[in-house]
Amino acid sequence: MIDFPRNSDDKVRFLTIDADRAGQRIDNFLLTVLKGAPKSLIYKILRKGEVRVNKGRIKPTYRLQAGDEVRVPPLRLSAERAATPPDTVLTQLADSIIYEDDGLLVINKPSGIAVHGGSGLSFGAIEGLRKLYADQHVELELVHRLDRDTSGCLVVAKKRSALRRMHELMRSNKVCKRYLALCQGRWQGDGRRIDAPLEKVERSGERMVQVGANGKEASSIFRVQSRYSVATLMEVELVTGRTHQIRVHSLHAGHPLAGDDKYGDAEFNQAMKGFGLRRLFLHAASLRFPWGEDGRPLQIEAPLPEPLQQVLSALPPGK
Repeated sequence: MIDFPRNSDDKVRFLTIDADRAGQRIDNFLLTVLKGAPKSLIYKILRKGEVRVNKGRIKPTYRLQAGDEVRVPPLRLSAERAATPPDTVLTQLADSIIYEDDGLLVINKPSGIAVHGGSGLSFGAIEGLRKLYADQHVELELVHRLDRDTSGCLVVAKKRSALRRMHELMRSNKVCKRYLALCQGRWQGDGRRIDAPLEKVERSGERMVQVGANGKEASSIFRVQSRYSVATLMEVELVTGRTHQIRVHSLHAGHPLAGDDKYGDAEFNQAMKGFGLRRLFLHAASLRFPWGEDGRPLQIEAPLPEPLQQVLSALPPGK
């Protein structure tokens, strides 16, 4: 990537995209270039046309091409927005690393930590990891995302080639993602596959996802792991990866997730607090995908956090 000014005070930057950056979405590119900028601000400057590619307006989903010239406006971030995570969070993130090689970093993301800053958050996991790896001169990029309250496997690329390869694997459905989810009530049978399109809506000013005919294709495979008196522990394999997919598909099946304050059952959630549940019971438990020069399957597992294990131990068994 080449950076060259077009005016004397360098208030606006013009960046030329090289082959290594080709294929990256413009919104993700800007999150890297404008470090510390919240995602909401990135979308705002895209919407207002302050960011241009080859002098034209583009959508956040635009994928950069080699040779593209990107106009990046100057941004003044408040100290709060540019804040770095405290040492306690940095230590927590360092302790959460479960796999690392030359191209990838995988952490067992703690619940309660967002994957990136924005929407009122001054930092997230990626900002913390960049701080931790600042002296290694690697360009960390999120490969995918997890909800703030979801724990488990979060993959971060340490170089562009690894990011492109992971995205190719995900597009060709060669990345197997499996989650553990505690669902309300008793599932009939050993599980089921749910094919139900999901669409984003807004209700009372809150962004939600629901099953709808006009939504995007979404598929999840639910398998029973353990039965309890008031809930069922399910393993969920994602065939697609839509926003809030497991949470909404569980609700669609009549078994909302325990601790889900957005889509769940308030009375059930209150009862689950009596068993020690203080968060959403959704954990990205494992990933499997071909990796390395020989393309052999790489299996990465994130242990279930101790607080969730304690909840399961406290639940009366079911039949």
